[in-house]
Amino acid sequence: MARRISSQGKVTISVDEYSSNPTQAFTHYNINQSRFQPPHVHMVEPLPYDAPKSVDHTRFVCVSDTHSRTDGIQMPFGDVLLHTGDFTELGLPSEVKKFNDWLGSLPYEYKVVIAGNHELTFDKDFMSELVKQDYYRFPSVSKLRTEDFDDVQSLLTNCVYLQDSEVTIKGFRIYGTPWTPWFNGWGFNLPRGQSLLDKWNQIPEDVDILMTHGPPLGFRDWVPKELQRVGCVELLNTVQKRVRPKLHAYGGIHEGYGIMTDGYTTFINSSTCTVSFQPTNPPIIFDLPNPGNS
Repeated sequence: MARRISSQGKVTISVDEYSSNPTQAFTHYNINQSRFQPPHVHMVEPLPYDAPKSVDHTRFVCVSDTHSRTDGIQMPFGDVLLHTGDFTELGLPSEVKKFNDWLGSLPYEYKVVIAGNHELTFDKDFMSELVKQDYYRFPSVSKLRTEDFDDVQSLLTNCVYLQDSEVTIKGFRIYGTPWTPWFNGWGFNLPRGQSLLDKWNQIPEDVDILMTHGPPLGFRDWVPKELQRVGCVELLNTVQKRVRPKLHAYGGIHEGYGIMTDGYTTFINSSTCTVSFQPTNPPIIFDLPNPGNS
């Protein structure tokens, strides 16, 4: 198992031997450890929107992968909105402004947002490389002047934007990070293994809520068309063995919409868009006891 205890007593995650092949990793750990079966994990039914909320709880509203298709989404009551990326098609400033306007129309006390692989302009390294690549792959993005997107994050005035950073809201420590395993060379893509693990190693221990764009291995990461698991093994090991948040919210894999738990962490894939990019998956609500009351 890719885990060891350092001399300081902290858990250190190392690259998994099956890191580059998540489907094989899933099979191996399922056969040898039943890691993704009951009693270790369970499916969870979404909480009904009209479920009463205890006064000593905070209600989180999870959405992801809205892809500039927010007009018809029915948003439920809640306290804090968590959007785990792909809020645009390509990260164009006009798309970011439209998303920010939508955020401004929502009644939540707090809104926390991370980028996904479609927010190309938010990934500065990607943009600097784009001019050296096939110009016609993202023509509308390639035509942007640097000054058009250089400070694109500042367009998000109606939320807290996290990028490998954290915020404390209502006593909850929330950490957000946009990186995903390489897939067709989009934004915030990194090779599986050490490159991604270096990002996961930045996640502090003791965060209550982890926001990533993509899933960990085995938790709502199945792509039926490809007959493959696509979640990150290092992210799974980081979540389960080192960080252990109460809630891990993400999206990225439209087909994986739904909720699971390992008995400690609740994993929510709240991809709003389906695999055909129809924004029909409802937002998912989740109540957590307020820190100090748990």
